[in-house]
Amino acid sequence: MPRFRPFPGLRYDRSVPLDKVIAPPYDVVGPDERAVLAARHRANAIHVELPVQDTRTGLDKYRSAAQIFATWREDGVLAPEAGPAFYAYRMTVPGGRSTTGVIGALGCEAPGGDILPHEQTIPKDKSDRLDLLRACRANLSPIWGLSLSRGLAAAYEPEGPPHAEAVDDDGVAHALWVLDEPGVIEKITRAVEAAPVVIADGHHRYETALAYQAERRAELGGAPGDHDLVMALVVELSEGQLSVGPIHRTISNLGPEVDLAELFGRWFDIVHAGPGDHHLVDSVAGSGALALVTGRGVWLLTPREQTYAEAGSDLDSSLVALATDAMPDAVVTYVHDWHAAVAAVTEGSADAALLLRPVTVEQISDWAHARRRMPPKSTYFYPKPRTGMVFRTVET
Repeated sequence: MPRFRPFPGLRYDRSVPLDKVIAPPYDVVGPDERAVLAARHRANAIHVELPVQDTRTGLDKYRSAAQIFATWREDGVLAPEAGPAFYAYRMTVPGGRSTTGVIGALGCEAPGGDILPHEQTIPKDKSDRLDLLRACRANLSPIWGLSLSRGLAAAYEPEGPPHAEAVDDDGVAHALWVLDEPGVIEKITRAVEAAPVVIADGHHRYETALAYQAERRAELGGAPGDHDLVMALVVELSEGQLSVGPIHRTISNLGPEVDLAELFGRWFDIVHAGPGDHHLVDSVAGSGALALVTGRGVWLLTPREQTYAEAGSDLDSSLVALATDAMPDAVVTYVHDWHAAVAAVTEGSADAALLLRPVTVEQISDWAHARRRMPPKSTYFYPKPRTGMVFRTVET
């Protein structure tokens, strides 16, 4: 079963305005947003989470991040916890829906154990995150794991006011509680270690942690250390804890000979819903229908029974891949916001948009128990944990 341990976190001093220093995970931040975050506060977490070269000193971006992180520690911007702790972490979206999990140090183990990948990943250069980990010797943002342990949420239900609070630019409230009582630590440890953990978000960061673990073991003759674990937010896999959205597709670089309606008709029953005006698109997207949007209109797509068999899956990502894979020259882009997907068609930067339906928690659970990986870009978990709520040093 997985290992899950408390750790002495580094947190921003109470004098630092947390609203101004938390940042989204590095892989959802574009250049413009990074500039805004960096200008917001000299200690904004983006300075180390997504560093840039220091032109004044000539330091490359990794050594610059390490120097900044060390300076924050020396100057008291970051303060160490008195001792090992778990951290209850709650994210509440406008309207009141919450996701509550517990942040701890999750044991790194090779594939085939009880840390289960959730999705197949699109190849991505992992050297960037590995170089940053080597330089800073810290886990700056948590991976996100889903626990198959029933009733886990009750083990870390926080009491009293939070020890840290912030609101992000999307209006999501983030709250953190320090859980350092021995009885609570033991209860959480037993609960998480009772069942496998599925990686929901942060596959590349987990793979980076495995690579770093292998490096350090080779250097230290196999001696154990901080490198054997990685900071993780663990949430119970249950309907009440998760908000799962779809990831839509846009299609471009289609040749004039490609008739999308005819192509998708090989696997789907297609109904032309009408011209692609915003009222119709709003209605279709709001209904959660699987749909194809082009400059010629909107088509509703209903998979045929044999389509599920051919795809070997009940997921929209697998079903639509049958059609997109039949267009070898097409460029498929992944977009979690359907407004942006449709806008790409309207503005002419894409030939079509595919609006997918969200994966259900039941489907995630079924695939996890079967130890199957979903296709790439099947799920979008929201809201995203913020970098800066707590950091974990990796000193050994």
